[in-house]
Amino acid sequence: MDDHKVDSQKYVNLKITDEESVICSGIRDLQPSDEIGENKQPLLMDIPGSIASTLKMFKKFAFWSTQPMVQKDEYVTSNRCITPKRRAAEIRAEPYALPIGFMWVLVDLANNIELEELYKLLNENYVEDGRKLFRLDNQPDFLKWALKPPGWKSDWHVGVRVETTGQLVAFISAIPGKLRCYNKVIKVVDVNFMCVHKRLRGKRVAPILMREITRRVNLKGIFQAFFTAGVHLPTPVGSCRCWHRFLNPQKLVEVRYTPMSRNLTVQHALQLYSLPNETKTKGFRPIREEDMDQAHKLLEKYLTRFKLCPVFSKDEFSHWFTPKPGVIECFVVTDAKNQVTDLASYLCLPSTVIQHAKHKTISAANAFYNVATKTSWSDLLNDTMISARNNQMDVFNTLEQMEIKKHLATLKFVPGDGMQHYYLFNWRCPPMEPQHIALTPL
Repeated sequence: MDDHKVDSQKYVNLKITDEESVICSGIRDLQPSDEIGENKQPLLMDIPGSIASTLKMFKKFAFWSTQPMVQKDEYVTSNRCITPKRRAAEIRAEPYALPIGFMWVLVDLANNIELEELYKLLNENYVEDGRKLFRLDNQPDFLKWALKPPGWKSDWHVGVRVETTGQLVAFISAIPGKLRCYNKVIKVVDVNFMCVHKRLRGKRVAPILMREITRRVNLKGIFQAFFTAGVHLPTPVGSCRCWHRFLNPQKLVEVRYTPMSRNLTVQHALQLYSLPNETKTKGFRPIREEDMDQAHKLLEKYLTRFKLCPVFSKDEFSHWFTPKPGVIECFVVTDAKNQVTDLASYLCLPSTVIQHAKHKTISAANAFYNVATKTSWSDLLNDTMISARNNQMDVFNTLEQMEIKKHLATLKFVPGDGMQHYYLFNWRCPPMEPQHIALTPL
């Protein structure tokens, strides 16, 4: 096939949906892959709105320089908050003013009509690749799962509607949790799924959304947040490269997700990226309810090795790791005594293929959290990819965090140019290398 450059969706996590503001997390960059072949590296492309215009915007508005974050060239040795907590009486009581003709609302995810409105807003305005070939398609079930973990607040599912028509034109949310940063555990939120309708770009709605969700979270006594971005803002605590493993190379070529190398035929690509029909590891199976306590303790112990990681309660672990078709898949390995020795999981993230005669979607499996103690990392990841392929996933993506990087080339992953940059809001700490990070974004 001809050797050419195309766009594809990769695993990065920055939502840039308003050309005037790059604010907070949960956005996935869309990037082109290089040719299919051994040791081929995906290429970087512009994210929606383009990095160039985004950087130009920073100079004009300097939004991040006004925020409690580590600034450029700041040398940090401490591990503490930047601005202290405030009493409720010191926090603004009224919502921030919106442009004339718009109003604040809460989006009720239990209401199927409102959930469908949110899905439509995100599907049509959230993330699209630069060549308009693919559009991220977070399904309603995924949104409910991501936005309603233990401790969720309805007041943190914030929408903006047009006063005259009631149309939902913007959304932002906060997802509660805890992080361990070095030796301190902090309550945080992940500000996620921020989206502004394309027609509102230029009205500076995104900064207002960010300030409003911050106000609401502060009123609940939480003053820290984390987010990830595919662009370099001031200043990340760490950065991880994205890696990609093709599961269905023929389909990926057909939809122009990736081109074919001139010296590699389709048949050769199918052989190169083929996987066994069945998993190899004895005792590898989907997690069950009776495994939850053991698996929680296994992950909890493993995460203590790292400098930045989540802290899951039992209820939170059960929520995030209970398999849900089309949302999250989780597996364990058990020994002869039915003890859980290993854990593997991935998120299911489809994208719409725009105006293609044959294919309507591509499905990505994004590695979530994995722990290998008795099984080799290579065998555990290989079995996870087999399960993903058998679950009709087309590509498997992962970050080079924790101790996974040294196993990726052997498993025929290719490194991407896309980076995942990690940021803490109202918290400063020394920077860390990828192998010390164990935090996977949704």
